[in-house]
Amino acid sequence: MNMTQNPARSDPGLPDAPIHPKLRLAVVLGTNEIASAVAVFLSRFGRAVALTHDPLAPVIRRGMAFYDALYDDAPLIEATAAARIESASELFEIASREDQVAVTSLGLTDLLVLGPLDVIVDARMHKRGVMPRLRGLARVTIGLGPGFTARGNCDVAIETRPDRAGLVLRDGATEPQDSAPSQLGGVGVERFVYTHAAGRWRSALDIGARVFKGVILGHLDGAPVAAPIDGILRGLARDGAEMPAGVKLVEVDPRGRASKWTGIDERARAIGEATVRAIMLCESERMIFEPRSSLFMD
Repeated sequence: MNMTQNPARSDPGLPDAPIHPKLRLAVVLGTNEIASAVAVFLSRFGRAVALTHDPLAPVIRRGMAFYDALYDDAPLIEATAAARIESASELFEIASREDQVAVTSLGLTDLLVLGPLDVIVDARMHKRGVMPRLRGLARVTIGLGPGFTARGNCDVAIETRPDRAGLVLRDGATEPQDSAPSQLGGVGVERFVYTHAAGRWRSALDIGARVFKGVILGHLDGAPVAAPIDGILRGLARDGAEMPAGVKLVEVDPRGRASKWTGIDERARAIGEATVRAIMLCESERMIFEPRSSLFMD
């Protein structure tokens, strides 16, 4: 195998990482907890993975996501690490390492210039708007959640609603978006705080902190924001983030010791596993891929 060294190393202190012109690259659109769980499973499945951040979809469940890698933090999810890249030339150095994925603010079009992609997964979980047509942009394209149609705007669609999470659709459309958030510990929309206007968010608290109803969690453009219920901070926008209007800013988990704010939760795990099954389904149908243990294409 003719390997070359990457001349565009972002850190001269790191060892040279081999690159290969036919690396099996999976691009995951989104940096939220679902996108991050998908990235973990794709990495385990032998794909080099890059997550692209969507600035229109703020991430609040940051303890379960690779989002903070964009700020040079070092998130770790079930032994998989993430590192920020600023250019496509850095991608192979990071994404080809075992148990590491790349996170970037580059868009999909910036990565398409690298050549044919193996997999694209749209995990942005948009609740409104028109979903893009992904089909034809990679060997396998997968849409997660409402707005996707298998054999329409993607090759395979996967349900994300809690009662159907992980259901793989080879034909037809996913179910529409629920009008209200799902229950967690018997609490629905009441556990969230939404932004009523756009503004800069400031908070000194961290994910996982215990809070009580009415306690001030931070300020949005100077206006105080209070905890909606007692519990554990499961979701909290990053300090200094510019928040649009009408999005989730805070989530409080009411389940006490059963609260979960790090790692991969049950729903995200089901979706991540389903993504790998969907790829295997396409492989078996098309018979054009190497065995799953291979990282490289012919």
